Amino acid sequence: MYESLLSFPGNFFTDFERLQRQFDDAFASTGRPASIRSVAPGTFPSINVGHTPASVEIYAFAPGIDAAKVELTLDRGVLTIAGERPADVPERGDKGYAYSRERAAGKFRRAVNLPDDIDPARVTANYRDGVLHVSVAKREETQPRRITVQ
Repeated sequence: MYESLLSFPGNFFTDFERLQRQFDDAFASTGRPASIRSVAPGTFPSINVGHTPASVEIYAFAPGIDAAKVELTLDRGVLTIAGERPADVPERGDKGYAYSRERAAGKFRRAVNLPDDIDPARVTANYRDGVLHVSVAKREETQPRRITVQ
């Protein structure tokens, strides 16, 4: 019954996605988050936040940045990751022109609101293979402990 849908050329959906991006660019809908709890699509760097019984773990996926130039601050329970990723595609008027730009470039800043039970004195961060891993330990007094019954 719907066999005609399967007979479209292979690049039909690719063309449709390109058209969708053009509409988003034209009407500036990509600059706004989809909901109050989300960030705008294409926000850089993408992050994952989770926790273990002993710490809060933040992973920022940021390939192509210089780790020495990343600014990491923790102030009043808000962890801020800031830096800059250089553009590797020429701008208009330079030696060429980019037809498509899907990789974020330029300055970035992300903020993560941390829970109240963190210990701001025990933060570690390392950058490897394009992933910034920040571990914030929880306070000892907030962690569960076993009490012996006498």
